Amino acid sequence: MNIKNVLKLLLLPLLLPLFSLPPAIYHAYAGRAGADEGMWLPLLLQNNQEEMQKLGLKLTSEQIYSINNSSLKDAIVSFGGFCTASIISKDGLVLTNHHCGYEVIQNHSSVENDYLTDGFWATSRAEEKPNPGLTVTFLVRIEDVTEKILSELNDDMDPAERDEKIYMLSNSIAAEATEGTHYHARVSEMFAGNEYYLFVKETFRDVRLVGAPPESIGKFGGDTDNWMWPRHTGDFSLFRVYTGPDGKPAEYSEKNIPLKPQHYLPVSIKGIDPGSFAMILGFPGSTQRYKTSYGIRLLMEQSNPTRIKIRGEILKIMRNDMDESDEIRLKYSSQFARVSNYHKYFIGQDKGFIRMNTVSVKESEENNFQKWADENQERKAKYGQVLSDIKNSYDNLKGYNMARDYLNELLFSAAGVLKMPYLFSDLYKALIKNKGDLQAVKPNLTRAKAQTEKHFKDYHLPTDKKIFTKVLRMYYEDMPPALNLGIFNLIEKKYKNDFSRFADVVFSKSMLTSAEKVNNFFEKPSLKLLNKDLGFQTMQSILLSYRNVILPNSQKDRDKLREAQRQYIAGLREMYADKNFYPDANFTMRLTYGKVIKYDPKDAVHYDYATTIEGIIEKRDPYDPEFFVPDKLLELYNEKDYGNYANNGTLNICFITDNDITGGNSGSPVINGDGELIGIAFDNNWEGMTGDLAYDPNMKRCINVDIRYVLFLIDKFAGAGYLVEEMTVVE
Repeated sequence: MNIKNVLKLLLLPLLLPLFSLPPAIYHAYAGRAGADEGMWLPLLLQNNQEEMQKLGLKLTSEQIYSINNSSLKDAIVSFGGFCTASIISKDGLVLTNHHCGYEVIQNHSSVENDYLTDGFWATSRAEEKPNPGLTVTFLVRIEDVTEKILSELNDDMDPAERDEKIYMLSNSIAAEATEGTHYHARVSEMFAGNEYYLFVKETFRDVRLVGAPPESIGKFGGDTDNWMWPRHTGDFSLFRVYTGPDGKPAEYSEKNIPLKPQHYLPVSIKGIDPGSFAMILGFPGSTQRYKTSYGIRLLMEQSNPTRIKIRGEILKIMRNDMDESDEIRLKYSSQFARVSNYHKYFIGQDKGFIRMNTVSVKESEENNFQKWADENQERKAKYGQVLSDIKNSYDNLKGYNMARDYLNELLFSAAGVLKMPYLFSDLYKALIKNKGDLQAVKPNLTRAKAQTEKHFKDYHLPTDKKIFTKVLRMYYEDMPPALNLGIFNLIEKKYKNDFSRFADVVFSKSMLTSAEKVNNFFEKPSLKLLNKDLGFQTMQSILLSYRNVILPNSQKDRDKLREAQRQYIAGLREMYADKNFYPDANFTMRLTYGKVIKYDPKDAVHYDYATTIEGIIEKRDPYDPEFFVPDKLLELYNEKDYGNYANNGTLNICFITDNDITGGNSGSPVINGDGELIGIAFDNNWEGMTGDLAYDPNMKRCINVDIRYVLFLIDKFAGAGYLVEEMTVVE
């Protein structure tokens, strides 16, 4: 999922010159007509409080974010570093998406105990399943440290010197803020380095699986419905945070106790209506709302087509093999979902750019900026060359961009043998540094063992071999010779460009294809053995291509682009000095607010704001696993046994709002004006796929599972009503 954009105007006199602009530009600069756009730092919510209260908020900014008193932010956690979750009971019960807990559920699953297919519900605290490596992180406080950073910088610094200074200052500030505590901290840049904020955090390491519906509910609609509305997906799972007996973070132990949170969210079953206020607190991942037309062109013409092509081929191979057996399906289900998710996203994003005419809109914005910069000599000296520098940088980077995209996809989408050297990288460096001293590399060896054990749990050699062969051949055929990998020289000379034959040798001889061979290596790790391994050589060739060719030849332009982008954003904020700007998302806590609202995606098509259980029955297809409906759910539907979770005799499933979210917001709580939980955000809509780069107020919607459906599934479907009793339910 994903979303956001750039700027807003609030004063009517300043709006007048904008009326001649195209509609999309007018919206971007003319203010928040529906309070739909913006990912706001909780520290600065006093700037938004009046507008939020007009929309229906009954809380103060202090009740949302406070460092002295319990507030909403104390019930929000970063889940695993990749999703968001909320605390919903006094005993540390955690609610997030099913797809956020998917890998955990998969890891606990086997052919004998298939929790993906059947669901899982702990009937007691003792049955809650531990998950080594899974964490939840609370935000303790935020502090503006911009002056502390910028006062030590100057325009004479080169990019490397500037980065080093920022790094040193940031570490010093974080260390000082956490000295004598068990907290940790990070300084994050905002507005491309024009501002800096300190985030102090607390991480808990004992997080246990409590419950999850079967995949037929938690992933109902599968890839077909992914990114689409209307939706009927019960996308949720439950966990619990445990602490040491002293209430502080601790590794897993049977002696640990449930977390006693500073705040937890009450759960409302009062329901929603069109126009109802809705806000979301979470940890959105990455947006680039200030990206110029030159960057959008590169995405449309090169990056997105490359990613779509590679992922499409990988998905075909995985899908065919997953259909062969339940064992392969379970092994690859999590990776397939990850690769598929953004494969579809990139397709939708390109369609959205075309529909919104994004490049032309950006060009008009840039023309206005250039005109403003050229109006006086001082601004011209400061900002006159900014857009020209951005354009030249993108032009120069284009030659290396596709190779960079390919390498990322080889490493993270293809995975398998191609990812193993990445898992070994710390051990490899330690072996070089310590000249094979096994005692010195012991910590690195321990980590490598843990990573590879997890890797081989979900590994199927024939599938990996097909992917390996396909993606390497694609890279070879698509890249100019100057960017070819070193390993291709061997494939050309020894294997006559026969990639299948090369793969046969790799997968028969490389230790990276076998858990047994890797474990034997761990008994006596050797730098010589690693360097001789053909699978390791292949991935090292990829990494060396990046380090020795792509990075050094593109670094100067990347540095130039980064500095020009920083100046461009600074100029925009100076150009519209009275506007309330928001920084791009960067995995720091943000609040977005808006309302429950329908939309009309295209001619003669109208989408309502909510779906009901009738839609599940309409989509039901017993022969299609994406639309399979469990017998128990059918039984409850036929009997209309919805308990007190019904709405006018039926059961609401999902609803949409105009909240501004992106990846990382998965699992974020949707909260009403009273500070009560009404739903869980889990997706964006197809028409809003441009959201990370260009916000569309008419089409962008956030898709949420209704909390009443969640409670119904826990109580009536799973028979785990004891979990509902643990919550504070508001009727």
